[in-house]
Amino acid sequence: MSIRMPAEWMEHEATIVEWPVRKSMIHPNNYEAVCRVYKKVIESIAVYEKVYVILNPIDKVVFSEEVLFNIKPVMIPHDDAWVRDNGPTFVYGPEGKRKGIDWKFNAWGGKYIPYDLDNALAGEFIHRLGVDSLSVDMVLEGGSIHVDGEGTLLSTKECLLNPNRNPDLSQKEIENHLADVLGIETFIWLEKGLYGDETDGHIDNIACFADDGRVFIQTCKDQEDPNYLISMEALKVLESARDNKGRKLKIIEMPSPLATFYDEERLTLSYLNFYFVNGALLLPVFGGIHQETDEEAIRILNQAFPERRIIPIETMDLIKEGGNIHCITQQIPMEKVML
Repeated sequence: MSIRMPAEWMEHEATIVEWPVRKSMIHPNNYEAVCRVYKKVIESIAVYEKVYVILNPIDKVVFSEEVLFNIKPVMIPHDDAWVRDNGPTFVYGPEGKRKGIDWKFNAWGGKYIPYDLDNALAGEFIHRLGVDSLSVDMVLEGGSIHVDGEGTLLSTKECLLNPNRNPDLSQKEIENHLADVLGIETFIWLEKGLYGDETDGHIDNIACFADDGRVFIQTCKDQEDPNYLISMEALKVLESARDNKGRKLKIIEMPSPLATFYDEERLTLSYLNFYFVNGALLLPVFGGIHQETDEEAIRILNQAFPERRIIPIETMDLIKEGGNIHCITQQIPMEKVML
């Protein structure tokens, strides 16, 4: 295979984050609270690796002196602040040379306007980083896919096959595109993501790969909750699936936080919207009534990744805007000598 997307837990050169944009927020009055979460995430990452912080010209941000050396401001105009979805995806080409993929971005099926700056951001960032660029004529958000770095991709039909993304492409055609540009040979399709997820069921809230053939899934045990049937059906798919190496998946179940509402809307709470950094893992927690499941999630991840520091960050203010830690981050893998 001459091209491959590396797994997120592989060594990073840096992380990309976009600074929040008040006018794009669902709840603009929460802007300062959301910025505090972003700042906490950025400074936590900067302890372990470089962070490129993409800023609009009007942004004035002050970071801690202790980690300032690892924070690199980049002035690129943007409409919103979910870089996982509108930012570049990095792959390894022949001999380990990195390429940055510039997907088409349409704001989760045209849900938010304008999005022209966000659609242009990936290409501009790749250019400034100085790596080769690959422009792909297909709408795709980074939160809609997870890969194991060995040729297996995990996604949901609810999102990736949604006609508000690529109405002219069949499932097979989408698979062919992803095989060509990400080096995918084996696809595992869940039917749906978590209930109420406005991204149309991004995979990064319900399931994700980890190393050594492991896969995490957030399961709901409350039979009255819509996520019960969704997660049980997803669990059955994973139990019968095999990865690109032919291995049965080692499944690790994560608890589901209690159903929580804000402005009468169900919030999409997920412990799997975590983010790997070099030597650590940033975990969203929710506090209050969620203390028990917060602690269980921390225990499971400490056991799963004894070599990493698990860093819990309370993100309830962020999730009110529709996303979490994984949604606001995008990894840049280290340059490899050979694939």
